[in-house]
Amino acid sequence: MNKLYYLMVAVIAAGAFALGLSLYKADPEKVYSKQTYVYQPARTINDFNLIDDNGSAFTQQDLQGKWSFVFLGYISCPDICPMTLAKFSGVIPKLETVVKQPAQVLFLSVDPKRDTQDLIAQYTDYFHDNIVGLRAEHKDLFPFVRNLGLMYSIPTDEQEDSYFVDHSASVVLVNPKGQIAAIFKPEFSNNQVPIVNMNTLLADFKTLAQG
Repeated sequence: MNKLYYLMVAVIAAGAFALGLSLYKADPEKVYSKQTYVYQPARTINDFNLIDDNGSAFTQQDLQGKWSFVFLGYISCPDICPMTLAKFSGVIPKLETVVKQPAQVLFLSVDPKRDTQDLIAQYTDYFHDNIVGLRAEHKDLFPFVRNLGLMYSIPTDEQEDSYFVDHSASVVLVNPKGQIAAIFKPEFSNNQVPIVNMNTLLADFKTLAQG
């Protein structure tokens, strides 16, 4: 009886080991670049009040059922913003080949004083028709940006239209459930503008979204 018992235990253990090994091979640990941070679990986005470049309310509902890439910026930005949007314009056609759900790029202005709805629409259309421009007054803008894990800072002593806005250069990825799934950080190197590497973004997005 004891021999039969130990034989059965050995068979069960061997079977469990084989099953575990097969599951491990079928779902290996994902590897991302050092510029990408994936949230486990995904973070909740609180209710927010934004306006899109058509003058319509942009709400949590507009994040549902699609992947969203959120980037902060402002129209007077001399380098990071236009360079990032220009690179996004080349990546947009590739995004929806990675996943079945739609993908959208959201340009959120962090200069509510100067960036009007019409100006934002003209600015985003210059780079790509499928980039959605968003804006809000500071009281609604600041908590939303902070919720995304990003930041911006407008000088308190700005003179007329000559000030610069400090803001995050990262891109936040929102999943089809309207949750923050990941953040793509810019690359920093000497004498180079810190922007997100779009090849890295595309590769890590594919790893995350197709899992």
